Parts: sequence; C-alpha cells; structure tokens
Amino acid sequence: MNTIRLLLVDDHDVVRTGLKAYLDTQDGLLVVGEASSGREAMQQASELKPDVIVMDITMPDMDGLEATRKLKSLMPNCHVLALTVHEDKRYLFEMVAAGATGYLTKQAAAEELVSAIRTVATGNVYLQPILARWLLDDYRRLLTESSSSDYAEDEAIDEDKLKALSRREIQVLELVAEGLTNPQIGKKLDISPKTVARHRERIMQKINLHSSTELVKFAIRTGIIDIHHNWRN
Repeated sequence: MNTIRLLLVDDHDVVRTGLKAYLDTQDGLLVVGEASSGREAMQQASELKPDVIVMDITMPDMDGLEATRKLKSLMPNCHVLALTVHEDKRYLFEMVAAGATGYLTKQAAAEELVSAIRTVATGNVYLQPILARWLLDDYRRLLTESSSSDYAEDEAIDEDKLKALSRREIQVLELVAEGLTNPQIGKKLDISPKTVARHRERIMQKINLHSSTELVKFAIRTGIIDIHHNWRN
C-alpha cells in the first residue's frame, strides 16, 4: 500500500499537533507538513507535493476556500479534504465548488477522518451522511426546476405550432384526436375524405408530427380536446 502524504492546514496549533500525533500512527498515512493559513498552505504544497491536504476553512491571511481554489488550479491532482467546525450547507457547497472532494466536521470520530482521507486519496468523494443529504436534496431541487423549465419551454413551442395551423386545420385536428375517421370527419365538416387527408398531411408537416398518436397527444397538450371529457364519453 502506497503511503498517503498529508499536509495539515489549520490556524490552531493544538489542532494540528493533535491531528499529526494521531494520523502518524495510522498505517499508510504520513504527515509531511503543517500550515497555519491558506497562503502558507500554498507554499508548503508546492514544496512537499502532498497527496491529500486536510484543510480548515476559517483562517487568517487566506481562508480555506480561496486556498483550495488556487491549489486546485496549480495542483489539480492534489486532493483537498475540508475539516471544519462549520456544519453549514453554504460552506459545503462553496468548498465543493472550489474543488474539495471531501467535507468533514471536527465533531466527526477520528476513525471517520482516516476513512475520509483514504477515500479522497483515491479520487473519490467523502461526505458525512447529513452533508451528503444536503447535496442530494439540492440536486433533486435542481432537477425539479429544470423539469419545470423544460415543460414551460415545450409548452411555448406547442403554442407556436398551434398558431401555424389554420382554423380548418384545427377543426380537423380536433376530430382526429376524438378518433373520427377521414370519411366521418368529411361528413361532419362537409368536405371530401381526400380533402381531410390533405389537411392531415399539412397539419403533420406544419407541427412536425408523424402519426395519429402524436396528433392526439399534441391536441391534449394544447387543450384542443379535453382528455377528461373524452374519457367520460
């Protein structure tokens, strides 16, 4: 097993000392450097080439967010694990956006920190369960908003297609959607079945549909027919 080289970044000496004392006892882990600020972390990382940087967020001189962004830009293969007191959705999202692949609060058990380090060292993501739930909830929200946006866009497209149809074509479309045959439609509108067929062809060309099933769906979406009314009948 390759040794994972660690750089500890925290502005509290006591925290760094405790972390180093514990992590150096773990198989396959080696603390190669310490830094008390983001700016110092950048200097150390450039010289020491650590595999994982355990990064605090709130620090003087340069905070963990800015340091992570700059480090990932300069050293894209270096993995950043945020270790912070902030159990806060905003900090989580900002650190992930900055390039961190792990986020752990300082309330976590020591064994979980080791597991998180090993996970991010392989290029995978490590989040505490409650933090992972935040990301999942946010992802679901974005999907819902995207779906709503897509629906609104599709609805606008359908409206434009509907405006391209003549009054007669809309009448034919309504009767097609209600399940009438060409002769039945012709009799109802007092036109020949051949004329009905030509209207159907023009409708499909104008709104770029290719079957009666698609015509029915279009008529329902645009409100030309009331699906509930037709089911009741």
